[in-house]
Amino acid sequence: MTLHDRPLVSIDNLRVEFQGEDGPIVGVEDVSFSIASGETVCVVGESGSGKSVTSLSLMRLVEFGGGKITGGKLEFASNAGLLDVAEADNATMRRIRGNEIGMIFQEPMTSLNPVFTIERQMTDGLRMHMGMSAEDARARALELLQQVRIPEAERRLKQYPHELSGGMRQRVVIAMAMACKPRLLVADEPTTALDVTIQAEILSLINRLKAETGMAVLFITHDMAVVAQVADRVVVMRRGQLVEEGPVEEIFANPKQDYTKALLAAVPRLGEMRGKTAPEPMRLIGDEGRTIAPVVPETRAPLLEVSNLTTRYPIKSSILRRVVANVHAVEDVSFTIGKGETLALVGESGCGKSSCGRSILRLSEPTSGKVLLDGEDVGVLSDRNLRRAWRDMQMVFQDPFASLNPYMRLRDQVSEPLRNFDLAKGSEIEDRVAGLFDRVHLPRSYMSRFPHELSGGQRQRVAIARALAVRPKLIVADEAVSALDVSVQAQVLNLMMELQAEMGISFLFISHDMAVVERVSHRVGVMYRGRLVEIGSRAQVFEAPQHDYTRTLLSAVPIADPTRRSLGEELTFKPIPSPVFPVGHEPGPSEYDEVAPGHLVLKTALT
Repeated sequence: MTLHDRPLVSIDNLRVEFQGEDGPIVGVEDVSFSIASGETVCVVGESGSGKSVTSLSLMRLVEFGGGKITGGKLEFASNAGLLDVAEADNATMRRIRGNEIGMIFQEPMTSLNPVFTIERQMTDGLRMHMGMSAEDARARALELLQQVRIPEAERRLKQYPHELSGGMRQRVVIAMAMACKPRLLVADEPTTALDVTIQAEILSLINRLKAETGMAVLFITHDMAVVAQVADRVVVMRRGQLVEEGPVEEIFANPKQDYTKALLAAVPRLGEMRGKTAPEPMRLIGDEGRTIAPVVPETRAPLLEVSNLTTRYPIKSSILRRVVANVHAVEDVSFTIGKGETLALVGESGCGKSSCGRSILRLSEPTSGKVLLDGEDVGVLSDRNLRRAWRDMQMVFQDPFASLNPYMRLRDQVSEPLRNFDLAKGSEIEDRVAGLFDRVHLPRSYMSRFPHELSGGQRQRVAIARALAVRPKLIVADEAVSALDVSVQAQVLNLMMELQAEMGISFLFISHDMAVVERVSHRVGVMYRGRLVEIGSRAQVFEAPQHDYTRTLLSAVPIADPTRRSLGEELTFKPIPSPVFPVGHEPGPSEYDEVAPGHLVLKTALT
C-alpha cells in the first residue's frame, strides 16, 4: 500500500491512562478507527465517554492534561511521511500542531490567551508555520474573521477575548484552526456556542474547505442533528470504549447497539411539540423516569416585569478615552415572566439576549428601564439590598469553566452560596451539597475535585447545582445546556421542569437551540439587533412565526436526518449583531402589531 492509498489517520488499539489517587484511571481503551482524506468522521457519546481524550491524543495534547498514551498506534500521513504520533518527538509535534493538524477546542475562553489581542493570537501561527510577513499575516487574519462572519472584523482584531461574546470567541477559534489550511481538522464541539444561523454557515464553510482542499475532519459533537448533516461515518463511544461504527445513514436508520438507539431517541426534534399546550419532559437514555408534570401557570400573576429595558456599552477613543459611540446592546425591551413560567429568548450571538439577562440581575448596569421582581424595583436597590435580592434570582452562565474558580474544590463552590446567605451550617452544608450533586447526576466523589478534572458538560452541571443551592424564585439560564450531550441535556432539562413543578421556579431561558426551546418553553421572545422583534406563546412563535428573522432561525435548524442534508443552502436573511451609534443617538420608541392575542411583532424599521 502506497502512502497515497493509506488513510490520513489510523488509530489502532488506543489506550490512554490518567493517574488517580488510587492508581491509574483508564480514559480510553482499545479504540480503533481510521479517517480518509476528504472524509468527515463524527465521534459521539455522552460526556466522559472518551471522545475528547481520543481527539487530544491525536495532537499529543492529552499529556498536558495529565494523560498518558500507554498503548496503541496513532498513524498520521504527514507531508514528511507516515508518522506515529504516539512516538513523535516534541519538535515534530510543534511542527504538526496548528499546521497540518488544526484543532477547534470546546471552550473558547480557555483556548484563547486573555492577555493577547485577537490579531496577535491569529498572526503568531501564520508567521511561524507559513513564514508570512507581519502585514500578510494580518491580512490573512482579517480575511479569516470575515469568512467566519464576525462583524466589524477590523475592529475585532484589536480586541481581547473578554471583549467578545461566547459565540464570537468560538468563531475566532474556528478561524485560527483553519488558518494554515490543515490536512486534518479536529473539531471538538465546534458549534456548541453558536446560534443556528451561524452554525449553519460555519458547517457549510468547513464542508466547502473540505471539498476544496481534501481536508479530513474529526468532528466531536453531542448534537445528533449536526451529525446527520456533516458526517460520512459515525463512531459511537461509551465509557472509553468504541460501541458502534458505521456510515451515517446506517447508524441513523438501523443502529445495532441499544446505547446508540437510546442516544438517538434522546435527540429533541423541531416540530415534536406541535399541538401541545405545555412543556414536556425529555426522553432519558436507558430510563423512562417518573412522570413530571410541568407547571401550567394558573394565573397571569407576574414574578418578573421588565419595562423598556435599555443597556448600552460605551466605545472610547484610543487616545483621550472619551466615549465616542455606544453599542446598543438592549433597546427598549419589555416582557413579563409569570410564576412557574419559562420564557425563552432566542437570537443570534451578539443580538443582546445575554446582555438582557445580565441587565435584569444588574450584573451589567442598564442605561434605563425598570425591572420588578415580585413587585420590588431591582434598579433602585442599594448594593446591600441587591445582594439580598440575588438570593431570589440566580444565573447559570454560558461558559462553565470561566464561571467556576479553578483554585476551589467543587464542594466549596457549590456550598459558597449557602454560606454567603447563611442558609446552612456545619454538617448540613455537606448534606445539602451532596444532595445537589445527586440532583444534577454527578457522583458524590466529584465533590473533592477541581473544575479542570471534569469534562465541559460535567462542569456545567456543577454550575447549575450552585445556582439551585439557594432555591431561587428566578433562574436566568444563559445557554445552560449548550455544552451538554443529549442524554445529560435531557436529564438537566427534566430536572429544571421538575423543580419548576415542585417549587414554582421561573426561568428566563436563553438559548440558540430551537428544538430545546420548543420543548421547554411556555412563551418565546425573539431578539434581533438589541430589540425584541417577536414574542408570543411557544405555539404562536414556532407554528405561526410572523417576523422574517424568526422564520430564518427556524429554517436554519439542522435536521436529524442524513438523507435530508441542507449544507450550503443560502440563508435568505442576513442578521447582524447589535448596532453601534454615536453618542446622543436615540432610536424612536418601538411599536408592535398584535397579530394574535399575546403575540406581538415589531413593526418599526430596524435601522
